[in-house]
This record gives sequence, structure tokens and C-alpha cells, in this order.
Amino acid sequence: MIKARWIERTLNPRFELGTSKGPINARTVWYLIAWNEDQPQLKGIGEAALFPGHSKEFPADVKLKLTELCERTDNWAERAMTDLVDAPSVRFAVEQCLHDLEAGGTKTLFPSDFTLGKRGIPINGLVWMGDKRTMKQRIREQIDDGYTTVKMKIGAIGIDDELELLRDVRKEFGADDVILRVDANGAFSARQSPEVLKRLAELQVQSIEQPIAPGLYEAMEELCANSPLPIALDEDLIGLNTHDAKTDLLDHVKPQHIVIKPSLVGGWNATREWIELAKARGIGWWITSALESSIGLNAVAQFTATLNVSTAQGLGTGKVYANNIPSPLRAERGFLRYRPEEEWDLSLLD
Repeated sequence: MIKARWIERTLNPRFELGTSKGPINARTVWYLIAWNEDQPQLKGIGEAALFPGHSKEFPADVKLKLTELCERTDNWAERAMTDLVDAPSVRFAVEQCLHDLEAGGTKTLFPSDFTLGKRGIPINGLVWMGDKRTMKQRIREQIDDGYTTVKMKIGAIGIDDELELLRDVRKEFGADDVILRVDANGAFSARQSPEVLKRLAELQVQSIEQPIAPGLYEAMEELCANSPLPIALDEDLIGLNTHDAKTDLLDHVKPQHIVIKPSLVGGWNATREWIELAKARGIGWWITSALESSIGLNAVAQFTATLNVSTAQGLGTGKVYANNIPSPLRAERGFLRYRPEEEWDLSLLD
């Protein structure tokens, strides 16, 4: 018989993580831990990492669902297809936990050349918001560290200063040398967005994520139809947990790309559905983390590795935490790699 418990942990960033929605100075996540009574030393672990301000879930919902799951462990697979559909972070934690338990608690969820250390996943460097001088330094650090795709958060310090930062990159590196992406997190209004998009396109920015707030479907549809650079939907995907809702979004808004966060859309199966729908419509896609700890990031990364991606994914966030769970994951020279010779240290979860 399977037994289970859950614990809550606060992750502390090494520096303030600036976004257009405000700074992130701490991050709360929840771990679902399960074991068989006859082999209690082998534990499966899954992470629920909802994102306040983005997720439709609330911490109280997560804790209630986790408590129910621990009280009764024989119906997890059924619940993953019913009430947990609308609790995507918990649904993903269940997927991870059961998969890890089947793998003997090894955290090798999807064996591949990635988990053998033979192949890395291409990732973008991420430039968090800060003052202009700090952001300029961070851009240089990402490029010096070997990232050929750099994503910059925009929408907080002023578009003129942000464009100047991007312009400085373009003075030194062409679009074939450094791919630039920007992430607005819905910072701009529908009225000001066309001019912002025009100015970004002049700097050969590859794409912009979520230029306007989620839910403004008619305005986003118009932007996607007329934008001089590709638009990627991000927050607009969150909360659309049925097949019909997903197809309606893609068919009506017609974005050029979508950005999929497994922790916020409901895990691996939900991610596969988004990818299949996007491919059928000629829409590009990539996968990003949602600032999970190493447990959740490992689950996202190992799954992503099975998709044989060639474009940069957003999976280089593990090193932002001072108290992250030590793991074999390493962001190196524009790739996320798994070092199987290095062990997991799960003592923080005891």
C-alpha cells in the first residue's frame, strides 16, 4: 500500500528577481512524497509549484488537495483525470511522484542521452529586471557565459531604456550571432503595443512573450495578425485546462508561438496536448520552467529532452536559489546538462 505526506518549503533567490509584475524575493513550493509500505526507503517525490499572480490556483487549494491525496492514495490516477485537472500544479506533482516511485526514487524519470550525460538541452540565458546598469551587466554575463539566445524581461524600467539595452547588443552582435527574445509578462496596453513591437522588430528581436495582459483575446488576435515580429502566448495558456478551451485560444488568437510551463498547465500530458495542437496549426513552441526547485525542474527537463528540441528552451533557472536542492542539473555554456556522476542531496526534504 502507498503511503504519502507533503511538506512546504520556501526558496530564497540569490538576488531580487525583477519582473513587470513586481519583484520576487521568495518562492513557496510544496512536495508530495510517497512510498510503498514494504519499501519505505524508496520515495517518489513530486513538486507543486503554483505561481502567485499567474496561476489560477491558490496556496490553500494546493494544501487541501495534497492533504486529501495523502489521506487516500488509491485513487490518484483517477483524480488526475477529474478534479485535479483544475489544480494543475498538484496534478503535475502527482505525475512526478508516481513516476519517480516507479523509478525507485532515483529521479531518473525519462532515461535518455540527457540523463546519461551525453546530450544537453539548448537553453536561453535569462536577464531579470533591475536598474539599467545592472541589466546591462547581466546581458554581458549571459553572452560571456556562452548563451547564444538571451531573453530579457521588459516592461518595468521604461521601454526607451530597455530598447537601448537591446540596441547595445545589436551594435556588437548580429541576429545570427545572438538571438534576442523579450518577455513582457503583459506589461503593455493594447494601444501602445504596436509601436513597441515595431521598435523591437527594428532590432531583430526574435519574439516577444505576452505583450499584453492575458484574457484580452480580441486585442491579442489583432496584434498577432499585424505584428512585425512573432508573438508568443504565455500567461494566456494558464487556466485553459480543457481540449476545447485550448483549441479555441489557438484557433482564434493564432499566435506565432506558445510558451508552455508544465507546472502551470498541468504536467506532462497537458504539455503534450498543447504541443500537438500547436504543431497541427503550424504554431511554434518551447518549454520553460516556472521557477521550480530542482525537483520540478528535473521533471520538466527530462521530459523536454525526450522531444529532441533544437531551439533554446527556458530551463536555466535552477541556479537562482541559494537554498535549492543539490542535484545533477547544470546550466553550462548555453545548455542544461545532467551529470549522472553527481548525486541528489534530498536532506532538505527530511
